[in-house]
Amino acid sequence: MEALALERKAEQNRELKERLLQLKKERNAIILAHYYQRDEVQEVADFRGDSFLLAQKAAQTDADVIVFCGVHFMGESAKILAPNKTVIIPDERAGCPMADMVNVEGLRALKRQHPNAKVVAYINTSADVKSETDICCTSANAINVINSVDSDEIIWVPDKNLGDYVSKFTSKKVIIWEGYCNTHDMLTVKDVEEMRAQYPNAQFVVHPECRPEVVKLGDFVGSTTAIIKYCKESDCKEFIVGTEDGTGYQLRLDSPDKQFHFATKYLVCPNMKVNNLKKIVKCLETMQPEIYVPEDVADKARLSLERMLQVK
Repeated sequence: MEALALERKAEQNRELKERLLQLKKERNAIILAHYYQRDEVQEVADFRGDSFLLAQKAAQTDADVIVFCGVHFMGESAKILAPNKTVIIPDERAGCPMADMVNVEGLRALKRQHPNAKVVAYINTSADVKSETDICCTSANAINVINSVDSDEIIWVPDKNLGDYVSKFTSKKVIIWEGYCNTHDMLTVKDVEEMRAQYPNAQFVVHPECRPEVVKLGDFVGSTTAIIKYCKESDCKEFIVGTEDGTGYQLRLDSPDKQFHFATKYLVCPNMKVNNLKKIVKCLETMQPEIYVPEDVADKARLSLERMLQVK
């Protein structure tokens, strides 16, 4: 029975992929998928990447339609950078708890307390928050962005763990908002120590959204893209991975001869995983849910994103 179910699933996926190719051609659509998506989603993507790479692609693509397989703020960023394109997402429930931890009212209050500070917002924020921001960043370019800002005082929102990490690489005063990524924040020192005992020859690679005491244990610390690159180029053959488990798809694709052990079974973002192949097909058939950003908000937010893309 199990074999029959798997065969039916495989046949259904083949049919969905054929339909998807047809719809992409009809709509002149491109599929962007974050590294944290399900394997089946990453497999059909035209471009896989982290937030920074996907933002760049959204700004550059010639497609008329962008299907953004990620979470809601990513679709908003694509719409802000490509306002004349239609941006749709497979499931409107794909939100980001960390992005929800900061709001416009709270940020404005903090800006009033620190009138000389410039605001650096992690891209994991809503369009409304981006519109109140001087410049955005991702985990890939956060250090360069902070050091590029013409101010000795920085308000950082919303991730306190990434904020703690980047503050160690600047002489600026960094005022850190108390948000965090629910998934990365679950990883503990005990989890890492247990995995190291189990896999003594493995290197520990970790995302800076993890807790500071966990990040300190890393043999390598970096963004999702940086982790993937490091593992591909490293002579080491075994890794303990401290980031969301969807990254395993690209890690295994790039380095089939290497072993990857995720540091805990809890490194799964439920919001990223709501998207699937069937929903991608449906959203291209119906052209819904579509992402909208009010023009006045988009104009302000676009400046912060464009400034980010200019930082080397």
